[in-house]
Amino acid sequence: MASEQRVLVEVSDGVADVRLNRPEKLNALDAAMFDAIAETLEALGKDASVRAVVLSGEGRAFCAGLDMASLAAMAGADRSSGAALVERRSGELANRAQLVAYGWSLLAVPVIAAVHGVALGGGAQIALGADIRIVAPDAKISIFEISWGLVPDMSATVTLPRLVGADVAKELAWTARMVAGEEASRIGLATRCCEDPRGEALRLAADIASRNPDAIRAAKRLFSPADRSTVADMLAAESAEMARLIGSPNQAEAVRARLEGRQPVFVDPDLG
Repeated sequence: MASEQRVLVEVSDGVADVRLNRPEKLNALDAAMFDAIAETLEALGKDASVRAVVLSGEGRAFCAGLDMASLAAMAGADRSSGAALVERRSGELANRAQLVAYGWSLLAVPVIAAVHGVALGGGAQIALGADIRIVAPDAKISIFEISWGLVPDMSATVTLPRLVGADVAKELAWTARMVAGEEASRIGLATRCCEDPRGEALRLAADIASRNPDAIRAAKRLFSPADRSTVADMLAAESAEMARLIGSPNQAEAVRARLEGRQPVFVDPDLG
């Protein structure tokens, strides 16, 4: 179902068990992973036998975010390396990077993310695209992009404020601080916290899959954002800001400084 087995999918009794599968890199997002997630979303959307989805990560983490090689390319001010991710074709709701996160919310069936280890940056935004998030107590979640001099670029500007409120969303986006499982549950970043998130997610998915699939799909439609054009506008604005930032002098300095383990030296914006 997905290229290079970057994503593993098993469907049983109406439940699709979807696992990000790059454990040696903490399931970090490289080009093959982006492609595999997009292919998986497309296939799940066409599979009428799927009544619920459980999304998790193989190995020690859910997803560590963007692959370091991609970030290193940004340090060299290679704007073209990021442009492919934020390119948005006319008439499309989202660009490719946004799709692998927001696309889970567009599936007709419930999606439950089971988060353990880390969910950083793009990994956190993928989890935010799910309908329900069950997290381990020692999980670490961060809207990490500011650490690289960037904004959240995979639909968090749409999903995050709806879960935690605008003020908390801004704090998380401006600081990249790590949120552990119990706090994530308390502030709305997670639905609940438990020791075995994947096991709990599979049990919940089996319960959902046993119920009237027409009613389950109808409920998801009712709870989804009503104004799709507003979502499209928000995602377009997110993409435009990201395109301006990638490879710009201050953003490249943010990446270099982090990779070199030093404090960044930024140039103040020209307000003239």
